[in-house]
Order: sequence, then C-alpha cells, then structure tokens
Amino acid sequence: MATGPEPGIELGINSPWSPEFIQELLPSAERTALLYHLSYLCLGGFPKLERLIRERAIETQLLFGSSEAVLLKCVGTSSNLVASLFPILKKAVEMNKPVLALRYLEKAKAWISDIITAVDDMVKRYDQQNKSVATCTSNVFEEQEETQEKQTKHSDEMKGLEDALAKLEVELRKNVDDMKKNEKKIKDSTNELQDRIRKYEEKQRSLFFMVFQILFGVSQDFSKIAGYVAIEDKLSHLETEKNHLRNNEWDIKIRQTDLQLKLATNKIKMGEIPSTVHLTEVQQCLHQIQQVLVDLKKFWEKVGVTLDTLKDKTFVGEDIIDLEDLKDVFLASIEEAGKYWQRFGACSQRAQGVFSVQSKDAYKFLEINPSWLTEEERSKQYASIMKKLKKNGPRGSSTATINE
Repeated sequence: MATGPEPGIELGINSPWSPEFIQELLPSAERTALLYHLSYLCLGGFPKLERLIRERAIETQLLFGSSEAVLLKCVGTSSNLVASLFPILKKAVEMNKPVLALRYLEKAKAWISDIITAVDDMVKRYDQQNKSVATCTSNVFEEQEETQEKQTKHSDEMKGLEDALAKLEVELRKNVDDMKKNEKKIKDSTNELQDRIRKYEEKQRSLFFMVFQILFGVSQDFSKIAGYVAIEDKLSHLETEKNHLRNNEWDIKIRQTDLQLKLATNKIKMGEIPSTVHLTEVQQCLHQIQQVLVDLKKFWEKVGVTLDTLKDKTFVGEDIIDLEDLKDVFLASIEEAGKYWQRFGACSQRAQGVFSVQSKDAYKFLEINPSWLTEEERSKQYASIMKKLKKNGPRGSSTATINE
C-alpha cells in the first residue's frame, strides 16, 4: 500500500523531473550543436580532424534522436498503463479473478522491463559517446603538440591575454571547488530529509495504523516531521547558491573563449600559424561537450532510478490479490501507482520535447568545408556562434522557451 509521496519522485530537488532539471536540458542540447560548430569552424587546413569532429557531431545528433524515441516509449507505456491496463486490472480484482489479475500484472512487468532496458542502453550509449569525444580531444592535442614549436613570439598584449587567461583558470578552479562543496551539502541535506521521512514511515507501518488509514482516510503530513521545514529551507538556499555558481562558471568560460579568440587574432597579425591556437579552442569546446554528455548520462541514470521506484510501487501488493479481505488495499496501491505513472508520462513528454528541438538545421554547418571559408566569413560565423552561446547560458534559459 502506498504510504505517501516517494522522496525520489515527489520530494527530491535533484529529481530529473524537477522544473529546474528539465529547464537545463534544452540549453544543453542547443549548446552541444553550437560547440561542435565552433570546433568545426576552427579546423580549416586539418582534414583529418575535420572528419573526426564531423563524425562525433553526427553521432551526437543521432543520440539525441534516440533519446527522443526512448522518451516517447516512456510516454506511450505510461499512457497504456494508466488508461488501459490498470483499469482492467482493477476490474479483475473487483470481480475476484486473481488469476486474470496476475496475468495483467505480468503484462505490466513486461512493458516496464522493456523501457528500463531501453533507458539502461541510453546510459551506456552516452558513456560511449563521451569516450569517443575524449579520444577526439586527444587527437587534437597531438596535432597541437606537433606545431607548438612554431609559436615562440609573445607580444606584450599576448602576455597580458595569457595572464588574464591564467587568472580565469584559477577563478574557475575555485568556482568548481565551491560547486563540489555545494553539491555535497545538497546531498547530505537530501539524505537527512529522506532518512527522517523513512524513520517516520517505519513507525507508521503497523497493521493497526494501516487499517486505521483505510477506514478513516488518515493521510501523512510530512511537514510535521521534526526538522522537515528547516531542511527544506536549507535545500532551497543551497539550490539558489548552486544556480549562482553555475551562472558564474558559465560567465568565466565565455570570458575564456573571448580571450582565446583575441589571442588567436593577435598571433595572426604577427604572422604566426594560427592553427595551434584554434586547436586550443577546439579542445575547450570538446571538453565542454563532454560535460554536457556527462550531465545527460546522469539524467538517464536518474530516469532509471525513477523507473525502478515506479516498478516497486506498481507491484507492492501483488501477493495479496487473492485475499478477499485485503483486495481493497491492493486496489488502493494500484490507484496510487497510476497517479505516479501519469505524472511520469507527462514529464517524459516534456523531456522528449527538449531533445526534439535539435532539428536537422542545427548541424547544417557540417555541409561546408571550413577550409573553404575566408577569414571574413569565419569571423562572421564565429561572432554569430559566440552571440548564441552567451544567450544560451543559465540566465538565458527559461521554462517558456522549453514549452515553445
């Protein structure tokens, strides 16, 4: 029998279905295409690296398409369970046909196992794509090493830019450390909150209290748990701090990229080969793409955890179907599970919309060889990409954009 909101579904601030988490998916998808475009733009004269970047970009685009397909499967399964299978299952129990009810439960198990398998496969595919991008980064680094010896002159302006980049790196490392500390505090507070809820639920799981709930409709009020409100307030404050740190991190990375472009322009003016500087930009872009892939892998891992929780809720009362005096308890548990599946389906549909925004046009830049571009054309495209990246930061994302 359902005893109240499941912390991992209803209460968890870091849930993949929280508004904040869904809101992060859209800019991540858009940012990936922009970073691939920026990398591709910097590789004029390096046909081998152009090919590698093109392959990784196409693979990532296909991966997003597969993500959309799996989420559509989640939507369809949720809809079938709520609108079709659960009502038939409840009818079978009400008519006291336990064999038929178990048959429908087995069908539900098959459906749920199917989407869990699909989600597990997505986690593996994102992990593999991350490794492929890492290998591509290594190839870029090797190419950079071969030409590094040609870059020996440093003007005062270049030295100033390099010093500024070094300071930004220190600032970024500090911000990263602060984010790790913030994440640990969020994790500790969330664990504390869930532990309090678990202990509270354990006290209520007596047969007497279960019957009392059924007869008198007693519901649990988690806000009365000692310290619940205080921990919720603390988590809210930590989430605000997390958003501030994320915004600061993005600002630092944008400033780094801007300084890197100025450094490249300065070297061109001095008659040096600019390719190694451009390859540095490519490395930065690929590292950021890797982080996006890591975040998306975490999203799919959390979807898997949510599905396991929903699976447990759906089959919590299957052993008491054929007990006449407890069938009401089973019916109540199925009714509660149906509500969770309905919400899961709706959230899956929102996430599916996020992955679908990456249309074919987002990767049309792959149709043009960067070696064909003039410096003016390259600079124009570069400026356009940078403008979009700045708008794409955490401050630029909005729920309204996601729903469009």
